[in-house]
Amino acid sequence: MNSNKKGLNTICTHVGELEDKQHRGAISPLYMSTSYAYEEVNVKRYPRYFNTPNQIGLCKKIAALEHTEAALIFSSGMAAVSTALMAFLKAGDHIVLQQTLYGGTYNLVNEEFTKYGIEYSFTNGWKAADFESQIQENTKVIYIETPSNPLLTITDLEAVVAIAKKHSILTMIDNTFASPVNQNPIDFGIDVVIHSATKYMGGHSDISAGAVASSEENMNRIFQLAKNLGGNLSDYTVWLLERSMKTMGIRVRAQNENAMEMANFLTNNSDIEKVYYPGLPSHEDHKIAKKQMKGFGGMLSFELNSKLDASKFQKALKLIKPSMSLAGVESTVLSPTKTSHALMSPEVRAEQGIADGLIRFSVGIEEVEDLKEDILQAINAIKQ
Repeated sequence: MNSNKKGLNTICTHVGELEDKQHRGAISPLYMSTSYAYEEVNVKRYPRYFNTPNQIGLCKKIAALEHTEAALIFSSGMAAVSTALMAFLKAGDHIVLQQTLYGGTYNLVNEEFTKYGIEYSFTNGWKAADFESQIQENTKVIYIETPSNPLLTITDLEAVVAIAKKHSILTMIDNTFASPVNQNPIDFGIDVVIHSATKYMGGHSDISAGAVASSEENMNRIFQLAKNLGGNLSDYTVWLLERSMKTMGIRVRAQNENAMEMANFLTNNSDIEKVYYPGLPSHEDHKIAKKQMKGFGGMLSFELNSKLDASKFQKALKLIKPSMSLAGVESTVLSPTKTSHALMSPEVRAEQGIADGLIRFSVGIEEVEDLKEDILQAINAIKQ
């Protein structure tokens, strides 16, 4: 199938599917073997080499969705992040990273890079000039995240790519919050795209996975390290993820719609102090988001009025679940200071604008009126 000529939902459903030649079933068969023949075969298959039938099929689907030549699927988002970064960095190299960054990535850099002699700088913001000001002679990679976790800042992809090309620097992006449905960074010149596939690709809060997509040349370099680190995904989980991704386009578009309505609803509520959502015209980077995103995503954050307790609010919710992670079909909330960004120091969180009262809201596919009602009853409950 020529995936370049197919629509999003067709790619999600069919690209990379395996043919059931024995029984002619409608879905991909699952190959659970961890041991394959090596004599008189075209491919010597081994799970840690990312080349079992189900792995190959799923990687084709991810590459098609991100408009890249190739992809690899990993056991977690952090396995994808760490392998991609270390494939292009060595002792003596320097990397520029966006200030507004997922806490796990921030912690990886702070705790591990110095051990390997890798230098790094975090930007003071997320504008193009913030990145250029940190570039050194030994800078090899620029790493961005847009929309960012948890404040939904938007980085101008084309502007960062222009700077990177001027200095012959590789660009990487964590595209998790957008998903391939809403944003394809390769189309704007980004070199390597990374996902926590646990999130929108999985979409049901029951799969842990990561993904990296790029050119054949870049992916071969990443593979050479990946096979040694051993961060492959089990074929059963690969099969489950391929199944989940069939509905990703439908799920994410429904979440986009719900999140936009919830962002407007929260903005107009006097008990909400601030709402962070790139789909709002009031968002600082709304125009950039419109330029590079097809939809504004299912993630938003908000701060309650200072008189209201964020922890009590979450406990008072009846439909929306206070829960770790994000992007499931069910709506969830969490406090970043206690979860996703708990590994950051209070000082660093303050620099990024992550307040103790900030609530990250992963909007699901429920009826939006039910979500509104739950928010209102929880606010009213803690006012009493």
